[in-house]
Amino acid sequence: MTQVNSQSAVFLNTLEHEGKRFIRLWFKANPFIAKRLKEATWIKYSKTYKCFVMHHSPQSIDMTFAHFQGLAQVNTRYLYRPNRLKPSKLVPVLAGGQQGEPLQKLPDMPVVKLQPMLTADSITMISVTFKPCERVYETLRYSKLANWQREQKCFAIPEGGQHIQALAKELEGVGWLWLSQELVVRDIVLLRKLWEQTYMKGTDYITCPIDYLEKLFLLNYSMNTIRTYHSLLLRFLNSHKDKGMEQVNTFTEEDINQYHRQMVQAGAYSCSFVNQSINAVKFYYQRVLGRHEVQLRNVERPEKPDRLPTVLSKEEVKRILEATDNLKHRCMLQLLYAGGLRIGEVINLRLSDVKSDRNLLLIRGGKGKKDRTTVLSQKLLENLRMYYKEYKPKEWLFEGQYGGQYTVESIRNVFRASKAKAGVKAPATPHTLRHSFATHLLEQGTDLRYIQVLLGHRSSKTTEVYTHVTTHALDKIVSPLDNL
Repeated sequence: MTQVNSQSAVFLNTLEHEGKRFIRLWFKANPFIAKRLKEATWIKYSKTYKCFVMHHSPQSIDMTFAHFQGLAQVNTRYLYRPNRLKPSKLVPVLAGGQQGEPLQKLPDMPVVKLQPMLTADSITMISVTFKPCERVYETLRYSKLANWQREQKCFAIPEGGQHIQALAKELEGVGWLWLSQELVVRDIVLLRKLWEQTYMKGTDYITCPIDYLEKLFLLNYSMNTIRTYHSLLLRFLNSHKDKGMEQVNTFTEEDINQYHRQMVQAGAYSCSFVNQSINAVKFYYQRVLGRHEVQLRNVERPEKPDRLPTVLSKEEVKRILEATDNLKHRCMLQLLYAGGLRIGEVINLRLSDVKSDRNLLLIRGGKGKKDRTTVLSQKLLENLRMYYKEYKPKEWLFEGQYGGQYTVESIRNVFRASKAKAGVKAPATPHTLRHSFATHLLEQGTDLRYIQVLLGHRSSKTTEVYTHVTTHALDKIVSPLDNL
């Protein structure tokens, strides 16, 4: 076995990339260390930085120490060395620890995707798909539940929450289950298990109360809101896990206020995030515990800053759309801009929602569970017809590679790639195309009331923000400096 010496060392450095913290690993030329780095599943080679990198987490560091035991020393003296450069933003000084810290997560594991499918006998089953992974394959191969489907070339399990629960137990420690958007699960115990499967659970870990999730479902809150409230209450409860649930349930308004006050002082969370946390915690005390005296009227809610939306010029939008070579991808981005759609509304479109005879798009269950119609561009309609002939989608207007709905993250990736290829430097997201749609309509002279209807805004005040970013008539105004 190779002996550890002064030349055999792996040094760890902090690496910042797109606002996230990673760890860069560097070492003196050594083929044994290079080979061992390539064997580590949590360490990847970055072509951008031309070095090995991994996530900045205690688990990654611990695994690296164990991985190099007997071969090389893992040196962390540069990892925690303070940066002597002046930081780019203000650093808040706090009295006490930061509240609302995210829960520690387990090391990454393979993702196993579940989605409904029809067999050759027209029986509904749940397909089990994953990226090539020997451990996952072997687990499913000897599973008492999953069976190989020859025609579909995938594993499958019978439909039903109890079968997903059984599969989750078999894959525990091997992979994480991920439910597709078409798989509607109402089993609250199962959902809680899946939502919390990635967290490290010590002996004092506090899980989200089932009563809390049941109440949110009964009141018909959207799945996105339920997931958000679940994660925020989980943070709150586990920030006080040393006190225990009995004491947490007796917290006063001041105790809750102190938690959120420290979140605000930390400066690490947006105003929307803090306000959502206040609402999630308030819901628990009032609607679940029945403590209506906890009104949280004295909670200092941070005032949301009045920021103007980012808007692209028509030339920038044109460049992004022209940079998209794939027909399906171009149609999705055109929909975001041509109809002012949200990203979730694009993936929820069915074939029947395109009303070509009336030049309308029907948006079902948009934000706030509201239905509406928006304009259908003739140029977009021509592209959609070509797309339909080439891809032949069956149910959803845009379907994934293996059927089912397209995913939100896939559209984001398409937009990022097109934006980079077009050379657009503005900090834009797919939602920026919706802002650009409204602003460009206003600049064309469209009445604000019509724009409000097309966007699906309940209040005209929401739509009025676009009057502050439009250049309509500004070119006719002469600055007093020019008249001096």
